[in-house]
Amino acid sequence: MSASSTLDLRGLKCPLPVLRTRKYLRTLESGARVTVETTDPLAVIDIPHFCREDGHRLLGSEPTGGGHAFLIEKA
Repeated sequence: MSASSTLDLRGLKCPLPVLRTRKYLRTLESGARVTVETTDPLAVIDIPHFCREDGHRLLGSEPTGGGHAFLIEKA
């Protein structure tokens, strides 16, 4: 997964991963990519739902040691 930046949200519980991702994406230009790393088991549901709701593209999702990584392209 290739991204311009990585947002380390490991250790945070719902709803913080989505809230922090939303806040971070507001600082980026349209088309920018970010990898979001989480350990919250609900993130596999919450992050894709957030992307659909806000219009961002979820380009990839993969399990990592103890969590998940999501590649998101800002709308």
